[in-house]
Amino acid sequence: MAAPEPDGHIAESGEKTEQYFAMEPQDQVAIEGTKVTLPCRVENKKGTLQWTKDDFGLGPDRSLSGFDRYTMVGSDEEGDFSLQIDPVSLEDDARYQCQVSPGPGGEPGVRSRFAQLTVLVPPLAPRIVQGDHLETTEDREIELECESVGGKPPAEITWIDGYGNVLRGEDLVSEAPDTRKLTARSVLKVTPKKHHHNTTFTCQAQNQADRTYRSARLLLLVKYAPNVTVSVKETTPSSASLRHIPEGSDVRLACHADANPPEVRYKWFLDGEPVALTEGSTELVLRNVSRRHHDAIVKCQVENKVGKSEGSETLDVTYGPKFRQRPANVQADLDSMVTLTCDVDGNPTPEITWIHEDKDRVVGSSPNLTFKVEAERAGRYYCRATVHGYPEIGAEAAVLVKGPPKVLSPHTQWGHVGDNGRVECIVQSVPRPRIVWSYAGQNISSYDSDFSILDDPLPDGLKSTLIVRESQQQHYGVYNCTASNEYGAVTALIQLRAQKSYPLIIILTGVIGGVVVIIAITMVVILCQRRVNKPPALDSHEAEKQCRESDRSSNISDLKLELRTGSSVSRPGSETGSERGVGGVPLAGPVHLPMPMTLNGGDHVYRYSTEYPEPSFPPKAKDGQNNNGYVPYVDYSRDYTPPPSLSLLPPLSSMEAAHLGIPSSPLGALGPLACVDPRYSAAYGNPYLRSSSASLLPPHTSPAPSPPPYSTAVRGMNGAAPQVARLPNSPTSQYIVPSSQMATIKRGTLATHV
Repeated sequence: MAAPEPDGHIAESGEKTEQYFAMEPQDQVAIEGTKVTLPCRVENKKGTLQWTKDDFGLGPDRSLSGFDRYTMVGSDEEGDFSLQIDPVSLEDDARYQCQVSPGPGGEPGVRSRFAQLTVLVPPLAPRIVQGDHLETTEDREIELECESVGGKPPAEITWIDGYGNVLRGEDLVSEAPDTRKLTARSVLKVTPKKHHHNTTFTCQAQNQADRTYRSARLLLLVKYAPNVTVSVKETTPSSASLRHIPEGSDVRLACHADANPPEVRYKWFLDGEPVALTEGSTELVLRNVSRRHHDAIVKCQVENKVGKSEGSETLDVTYGPKFRQRPANVQADLDSMVTLTCDVDGNPTPEITWIHEDKDRVVGSSPNLTFKVEAERAGRYYCRATVHGYPEIGAEAAVLVKGPPKVLSPHTQWGHVGDNGRVECIVQSVPRPRIVWSYAGQNISSYDSDFSILDDPLPDGLKSTLIVRESQQQHYGVYNCTASNEYGAVTALIQLRAQKSYPLIIILTGVIGGVVVIIAITMVVILCQRRVNKPPALDSHEAEKQCRESDRSSNISDLKLELRTGSSVSRPGSETGSERGVGGVPLAGPVHLPMPMTLNGGDHVYRYSTEYPEPSFPPKAKDGQNNNGYVPYVDYSRDYTPPPSLSLLPPLSSMEAAHLGIPSSPLGALGPLACVDPRYSAAYGNPYLRSSSASLLPPHTSPAPSPPPYSTAVRGMNGAAPQVARLPNSPTSQYIVPSSQMATIKRGTLATHV
């Protein structure tokens, strides 16, 4: 069986086949100005072939005369009769068909399918109807129109603002007459803002013929009312943060305005009230801000031709704590709930601390302290409020447990006959009690001519005072104080007793007499201690050690000796030179003393200068002696007086003095030696080292002769004044008097220097 032909006829052996299309044209899209070919191939072509355009025949010639841009390309042998259009024009947009007429042998004619040629035309460059710039005012809606002409299909239009945002407008399409080209329009509605000023709006257009965007631009100039900002510029004194303004400081605020046109006027307001003398100024200064300025709104109003705008700043003033509501005492029953309130104002918010004073512990940290009343939780509570950088404040409140009254007054009270008497009844009671007074079985009222009653409320009770006017003897006795409240009652017996009064002169005399007696007793005790408390006898070796230590540690005696160098020789009959220290030799090291000067088997005798009586001196005649500026007969014995704490040996008896070879003296029995503490020999013995030397003559500065010191005791022994060896750095001003028989004895004892 033979295969079917493309036109459906079956070719039989020995028979001629019919003509048919080997290739037919297809729908195509072409861009204006390009070349396009519509294919058409015919097998067993017998008839005449031509192309039709919208059913209009173009002719059988391959050259298609009359249609300069149309040509049938191919060859007859191949049966190729494709239609070529070059260049394509918009008028070529039509429906095409390839047709073959019947053959001469009766072959039937054939027609291809219709092929639609669609011609695309790129649009012209778009344009914005309003031009390349536009002036407008903020918040007033405007319409921007972009037009794209000559496109096929119509152009797609998009908008882009100055920040790159893609915007879509309202699209409109219209066809131009006789051109088959389309015009596209897009209308964009915009409400300009300040940020649109000096920005560019772009219109872009494209279609399928040209995917490259063509664009147009418009510069938008926006007039806008001032954009105002207010800020704290400075505080005086400077604070760590401009956001927090310390109370009492000065604040400088600045107003910044951005406006178009830039010509503006300024005006300041504080909490809605205009601030005087600030119009036209860009700064506002507030002096000495206080807590009343906290949260105040400072507003700056700026106006130009477009309109007026406002900017504001809320002040944040820091200040110390202050009570809005102090804690108050609370009366409550046991097992009930109570709340103590401590309302404190401060910025920043104060830190609250509750302290139970009876327990001395922290019990809360919020303004309201709520708890159940128990016996151990009653008492005083202290609220402490603190704000960093400011002094803390505090207040106290008490939780009082309700109960029956309790009288706290003493049961015996006193008054004076003839004066107004007072009987006090202090009652602890919550709630506050009612107090009734009675005397001798009769209730006392405030209308009684002999009495008056004063009631003073207390935090936890009542103090009632019964005043007895010009009290007489019959008013003294036992009074009844009865206190009662809703929880119970209590009665207290208070006895008012008369107190004897003494004349003022007797009282003063007794007081003065008592003071005198106390002073006399004190003096006697001091004198007795000075006589009784004597220092214990020192071992000779220990005494020697003390004197050595005194020699090494004291430099006061050296100064004293230098001040007194060159003074006059001691007058016979006066105190010994060793006691006054006028030019003597201090004791230091081993000194030969007469053997008889030891008592009781070798114990040395040491005497203090205060054991000798006060001498009297006859007037000193002007004998021409050189006194080196010293006043004659200066009483040095007083300067050497040691304090009462130092003990003295008993004075020598006449027998002991005779045994020692010391003649009797009008001054009494003098000891051969006195070892005095160098503190007193320096401080008391030298008038220039005492605290007050206003009445002393200045020391003589010229080199003074070294007169040999004499001892009164020695004068009494041999009538002459032998010299004794002097050690230059001795810490004391005592002198050792040698006898004619020099014997080596133990070292003498000196008081140690402190």
